[in-house]
Amino acid sequence: MRVLLIHAHPVEESFSTALKNEALRVLVAAGHSVEECDLYARGFDPVLSREERLAYHDVERNREPVADYVEQLMRAEAIVLVYPVWNFGFPAILKGYFDRVFLPGVSFRMRDGKVVPNLQHIRRLVAVTTYGGSRLRACLVGDPPRKLVRRVLRALIAPTGRLSYLALYDMNRIDKAGRKAFVARVTAELERL
Repeated sequence: MRVLLIHAHPVEESFSTALKNEALRVLVAAGHSVEECDLYARGFDPVLSREERLAYHDVERNREPVADYVEQLMRAEAIVLVYPVWNFGFPAILKGYFDRVFLPGVSFRMRDGKVVPNLQHIRRLVAVTTYGGSRLRACLVGDPPRKLVRRVLRALIAPTGRLSYLALYDMNRIDKAGRKAFVARVTAELERL
């Protein structure tokens, strides 16, 4: 399977980077073709410019500034996202990726004024994330990242596509054994991809 592995963390020594490296190892060992998109390492600019916004609904022009990223997305059969949750949201660079790459004509089409999903070639979506706070704290604020993945991104992929949301909560207090158990959970899930 062609897998797009998207990572969003600026620190090479972070637990998030360790999770990305483990995901890459497991996917390659399982024989998948993996394209890695490390947003910080690539220097991705998350800011949607005025010109991009003006051309947003012009399907002929809107993908020009991010053509390489769009091509990666369109080649993929599966997406694996690895990122931390900061302030109960995506890191700005990942949010900017969605703003700039998930464009009309790319992730959705407009038909008679209605949004029609356009990532039907994506059969598998996996989110691997960590939260500094507890699951209770995340639930009290509605857990926006979980909802965005499980509702918005899920709605864009193939109707029969599978979704996994793997979250390690309370990262600020988790011990080494807890981190190790989460890595094992991620490994097991990706081996079943």
